[in-house]
Amino acid sequence: MRKFFAALLMMIALPAQAQEDVVAGLSQNRISINATFVGSEILIFGAVKRDAPAPDTGDLAVIIVVEGPSDPITVRRKEKRYGIWINTQSVTVEAAPSFYAVATSAPMEQALAREEDLKYHITIPQEIRLAAGEEDLAEFAEAVIRIRKDQGLYNINEGGVRLNQDTLFDTSVSLPSNLTEGDYRARIFLTRDGRVVANYDTAITVRKVGLERWIYTLAHEKPLVYGIMALVIAILAGWGASTFFQVVLRKT
Repeated sequence: MRKFFAALLMMIALPAQAQEDVVAGLSQNRISINATFVGSEILIFGAVKRDAPAPDTGDLAVIIVVEGPSDPITVRRKEKRYGIWINTQSVTVEAAPSFYAVATSAPMEQALAREEDLKYHITIPQEIRLAAGEEDLAEFAEAVIRIRKDQGLYNINEGGVRLNQDTLFDTSVSLPSNLTEGDYRARIFLTRDGRVVANYDTAITVRKVGLERWIYTLAHEKPLVYGIMALVIAILAGWGASTFFQVVLRKT
């Protein structure tokens, strides 16, 4: 009994360990794509919520991820044979995000332990799934990342999250004009010494609107009608151009 009370008194005497959580918001949760869409920007901001003073040990970091819907993609390797470039090998990537942006408040190797990355799938390579049994998987995964980085669809911004007094944070994520329509999400991770101590998840909707939405829906839901309409428009455009030049030549 004495040992029990001694242990209880020691627990009471010890300072309370802060339970940390993330409170966050976005400047916009819906992106509309129309004929004049040239890209957009989302401001992500928030604070670290605690029920006790912050721990004196352990480096605090914030990691923010914005990702688009994942789709399968085929990656092909080209080699020069007999003076021409031809496809020699292809690998099916089961799922690759259409868009992926990562921003951190500290260098990634300090902000995130490898074990935590494997668990939460935070860095870009962890979100790419390749078909089992394929050879040179890492090489083709790197090719996907390289291609989409060149397209402005994948990027990492180490130090891009402003963290004020280990409490307030914010960053901005640029969305390019070639966004894929779908359901996106923003994920926020709070880490100490590379270990995730809290996370936050919210949705972002990206949709075509106006004429672009009507054409997109028609092409996917009624492809036959879309094909006939495209053919008719092409014929009318050709006939109109021919008539225009005939009139112009007659006048000259």
